[in-house]
Amino acid sequence: MSVAIGSFLVFAASQVGTPGPANMALLATGARYGLAAALPFVAGVVLGKQLIIWPMGLGLMELGARAPGLFEALKWASAAYICWLAWRIAHLRLAPGPAAVAAPGFLAGLLVHPLNPKAWAMITTGFTAYVAPGTAGLTATAIIAACLLACQFALHPVWTWGGARIARTVAGTAYEKYLMWSLAGLTVASVLFVLFVGGEA
Repeated sequence: MSVAIGSFLVFAASQVGTPGPANMALLATGARYGLAAALPFVAGVVLGKQLIIWPMGLGLMELGARAPGLFEALKWASAAYICWLAWRIAHLRLAPGPAAVAAPGFLAGLLVHPLNPKAWAMITTGFTAYVAPGTAGLTATAIIAACLLACQFALHPVWTWGGARIARTVAGTAYEKYLMWSLAGLTVASVLFVLFVGGEA
């Protein structure tokens, strides 16, 4: 088999289903606006990973090998964006007030994964560890893309729903700000783990 699909699906599910910048954003969005209002954002997050997979599979990894400095700069710029997103999460409050803004939409979700270091690390690992040498780039990319899309469709709404359920319990209570700061802290921790510990996070 050109791609170890079974093994990769296990890896992909473990990565998509665990805490990271995207899941923290989904959790916070679900908590703030509810699952139904957050669905366009969820759809954007799901499809946004495809914006990394296809260019990477069809030649971006080769470019990265030739210009590692460029990718290093992009990695740190992405980390800075995610930390800014965490700051926004920390200051969100769950109970909508009279001046509450609309939930983030599809385009906002589309940007989450391209600016997510964990997503880049996950996809790089997919191509380097689960694709047999000599596999056609189009074949490998299509399989990696389909596997990740399936995992995201299954697991990203769960995180958003979980946020909505949590909000029912803590919205408007003294615990609310501690929850949001905890989500923000987990978001930053997930980025730091990818930057300083390992590429398989």
